[in-house]
Amino acid sequence: MQTKLGRKFWTAMLIFGLMGQVAWVVENMYFNVFIYKMFHASAAEISAMVMASAVMAALTTIIMGAVSDKVGKRKAFMSVGYIIWGISIISFAYIKSVFMTIVMDCVMTFFGSTANDAAYNAWLTDRGDDTNRGKIEGFNSMMPLVSILIVFGGFMSFNLDEHSSWVTIYYIIGIATTLIGVLGWFIIEDAPDLKKTEESLGNTLLYSFRPSTFADNKMLYAVLGAFAVFGISIQVFMPYLIIYYEQTLKMADYVLIMAPAIIAAAVVTALYGRVIDRRGFDFSIIPSILMLSAGYILFYFFRTKAPVFVASLLMMCGYLTGMSVFGARIRALIPEQRSGQFQGVRILGQVFVPGLIGPAIGAAVLKNAEIITNSDGTTSFLPNENIWLAALIVNIALAAVLRALRVGKNSSQK
Repeated sequence: MQTKLGRKFWTAMLIFGLMGQVAWVVENMYFNVFIYKMFHASAAEISAMVMASAVMAALTTIIMGAVSDKVGKRKAFMSVGYIIWGISIISFAYIKSVFMTIVMDCVMTFFGSTANDAAYNAWLTDRGDDTNRGKIEGFNSMMPLVSILIVFGGFMSFNLDEHSSWVTIYYIIGIATTLIGVLGWFIIEDAPDLKKTEESLGNTLLYSFRPSTFADNKMLYAVLGAFAVFGISIQVFMPYLIIYYEQTLKMADYVLIMAPAIIAAAVVTALYGRVIDRRGFDFSIIPSILMLSAGYILFYFFRTKAPVFVASLLMMCGYLTGMSVFGARIRALIPEQRSGQFQGVRILGQVFVPGLIGPAIGAAVLKNAEIITNSDGTTSFLPNENIWLAALIVNIALAAVLRALRVGKNSSQK
């Protein structure tokens, strides 16, 4: 029987989950802005950076998730990982080119994925059960929204056209991440029943990729496939989101537009965990897809503040509740004592496939985007509304995939 989750668990989850997401938000939403503003990166270069990071995240999570199962520890990987992750973030203060940003992004992703994607997510799986996974996922899925709010609010005080601002930002985020890693030694507790696997490291690494494992866990892999389609839809627009607000919509105060939407979406996401626990995956995913699609449609047709606010709210609610629904279902389907080994295939669905395909679709859609001339004589591209149309088309494909999943599950139960 699962040990009751106490205050120490929720504290550790809040601190590590939130700080991890703050670091990921800076990478996923502002590294693109960094190379766009400092080095005038093209859409293709932004896409290349996102794809390289996705590959590194997948490889790291596959390997280090299995290693954490092999040694039977999560705490050490989380704490040490966060410490070095923070140090690697500080290094971006000294980078002078797009190429070195991409290289160091991969280095940083190795430590971040070890600590967060592999160890932290395996730890959450270890500590949850069928009675509380929805609640855990509801709060865990709030973290990206809250972190966006923190980062957006914090960045308002900086002039992102100045390199000195980025130096300060990287030092603040890096030091905070490192300190959280140190704190982890005192507040993280591994699951009481967590044991190291007796299999060889090679077998541990390959376990989730074996045909026999696939045959025994068909629904898990099917849900991961649907999760990948969901992620592709998000990654079509996400690398260009801030640039779209600031440059295309000319909303220098986009933080003031997004902040209320983010707060409202965070509340919805937290409460939605109860819906997931009570109604299950098949029901809970439908409102998420509908909200996400409605947000895309409003973004495509409107450029003024009121409809953009509503679009932001719907998009954020659909995105985060969708992450909660998929996350809870995947954790419930992962075999006991195998959570670390399955973080690799989870990251393939959540990060690797979306990170390769989504930005490529976005870059293709923006291939002939409008070009503007900057004050220094250089040129930059302007993201346009077609990224929302492309994301919507992928989301419609997701609805078809989920319907096929439901039909397949009902047929197998007859």
